[in-house]
Amino acid sequence: MTTTVLRIAAFSDGNAGGNPAGVWIGEALPDAATMQAIAAEVGFSETAFAAPEGEAWRVRYFAPSMEVPFCGHATIALGAALAHRYGDRSFALHLNASDISVSGQRDGSTIAAALLSPPTRSAPLDEALRDALLDLFGYAVSDLDPKLPPARIHGGADHALLALTSRQALARMAYDFERGRALMQQAGLVTIALVTVETPQLFHVRNAFAAGGVLEDPATGAAAAALAGYLRDIGWPHGGAIDIVQGEDMGARSLIRAEIGESKGSSIRVSGTARFMEG
Repeated sequence: MTTTVLRIAAFSDGNAGGNPAGVWIGEALPDAATMQAIAAEVGFSETAFAAPEGEAWRVRYFAPSMEVPFCGHATIALGAALAHRYGDRSFALHLNASDISVSGQRDGSTIAAALLSPPTRSAPLDEALRDALLDLFGYAVSDLDPKLPPARIHGGADHALLALTSRQALARMAYDFERGRALMQQAGLVTIALVTVETPQLFHVRNAFAAGGVLEDPATGAAAAALAGYLRDIGWPHGGAIDIVQGEDMGARSLIRAEIGESKGSSIRVSGTARFMEG
């Protein structure tokens, strides 16, 4: 069933690290049940399915246990696959609820790719949900960084953001998978982003993704876009771009860059490198 699925690590650190994604490219998309079964068999955080639609590509994303509206790292992987097949250029993508684009440029053993995210938005996190998430991870209110208040952030999908005071607190992240999945599903969250600030332009991130059937994501482009949009909303001194290091605690260091325009709610340009995996 999965012989036509490419395996590509997105947001890699050169020829290492990154978040593996499946990429399926065909003349027409399979039915939803088939795509869900393929994604479950592949077992990565997400698999992107793409088929030509006019001058663009119709794209859907499936995690092992659910369809998601947008996935950044799988889009970067798709951009790498399309550039590898059709040459260095930009590709228009039609998602379930938005139209975006991705570009790819071949560079030796890796491919540089960049996407323009769906529109972003953010809002303060409900206090009861904040407390439930703190309890899930075993954190206290004192572990939270007051410079970045807890928020529900969106850049194509909904995420909860909890900013922690130290890298050490981030490193000890742990949670009960089934409890986390139930809480995320109840709250309508795709991931929970835990963040620490090294500098105003450099962040360390971990993303819990129990809702999609995965304990943790080593790179999350959708959450990166949402974080960047949130920083713009609160007037953070981002200087036009931020860099995100993710996956270190998983042994899969991933590098994400997010460029931030001035217009509130506008797309975020999220970029990184991708590498083809064996098998």
